[in-house]
Amino acid sequence: MTIQTVPPAAAPLLALTPGAPAPRVAVITGSYGAGHNSAAREIARVLTTAGCEVAIHDVVTLLPWRIGPILRRVYYAQLRRRPNSWGTTLRLLEPGRAAHRLVTWLLAFAAAPVVEATRGCDLVVTTHPFGAQALGHARTTGDLAVPAVTYLTDTSVHPLWIHPRVDLNLAIHDVAAAEARRWGGRTDVVRPLIPTRREAPAPIHGEPRAADITGPWALVTGGSLGMGQLAATARDILEDGQMTPVVLCGTDDRLRRRLARIPGVVALGWRDDIPDLMAACDCIVQNAGGFTSLEALASGKPVITYRPLPGHGVANSANLEAAGLIPWARTPEELAVWMAGAQVAPRHNRLPMDAPDLLDVLTGRHAATVAA
Repeated sequence: MTIQTVPPAAAPLLALTPGAPAPRVAVITGSYGAGHNSAAREIARVLTTAGCEVAIHDVVTLLPWRIGPILRRVYYAQLRRRPNSWGTTLRLLEPGRAAHRLVTWLLAFAAAPVVEATRGCDLVVTTHPFGAQALGHARTTGDLAVPAVTYLTDTSVHPLWIHPRVDLNLAIHDVAAAEARRWGGRTDVVRPLIPTRREAPAPIHGEPRAADITGPWALVTGGSLGMGQLAATARDILEDGQMTPVVLCGTDDRLRRRLARIPGVVALGWRDDIPDLMAACDCIVQNAGGFTSLEALASGKPVITYRPLPGHGVANSANLEAAGLIPWARTPEELAVWMAGAQVAPRHNRLPMDAPDLLDVLTGRHAATVAA
């Protein structure tokens, strides 16, 4: 893809004027996974450091009729019990489908509580597609008079992420930006935000720390929820014999107990030392391509996609591979080859860190990029 430089927007989305009152910014997350929350916290940290007053809101609590928590329970149950159906669900939510019309109609009702929650703000940023649809509707009706921005947390962009009346979408890679533009969104590429800490929704068990694990080992992750075929991945790594599988089970304590019974597998629950674990392992095996994959890439260790989650996991994996960021091992044999290479591979950060940072984009101190 050819990238060309164009002049920045005439008016910045965020004004930082010395001596003026601190700009007020609302960040709308969606607690359907830790990645959206992590992105929201990092955005809040950057803007607070720059002198803004920032408040974070959860679209789950803003949706009408208490449907937010219901959708979250259904989503979690679907990924745990019928994961293969998630890809079908995402296809049904594409434009032109009845489900897409129903969901966007429903999310329009969230516009009023979103506007109320963000009243008095100078800028609203969302890290979840539900927030993007609600903000876009509010911009369409004129109920939201300040700029709205969507921060795209993944390298693949489902059309629900994009509303044509959202002022700007921020993508973490050219591949994601191109998809967002295909769906009709004005999009800039920004330097990825890497989480500096993790929220703690679950107890931390008395498990080994990074320094306690010896020999070559692969850190296996399914994100904060411990989703996907992590047990099968651990068995494939065991059978190959090159490395010990150390599995991050996240908040799924049942999975942790089940994997702990498999000889040779190290099963970890919720951890607050993910950077230490990533720095100490020999490679990272991931299946979702979300915010955890950004942490993995930033660690400088070799990262491999294996047995990706249906739907967004497969889409993210394909884009990460196409971008040259993370290879996708499609068979146990391919996984073995990549793990062997990981033990001699150079360590470096493959993230596109030369893109403008979030603050430069929002304040207009950059040259916007668009696909030619």
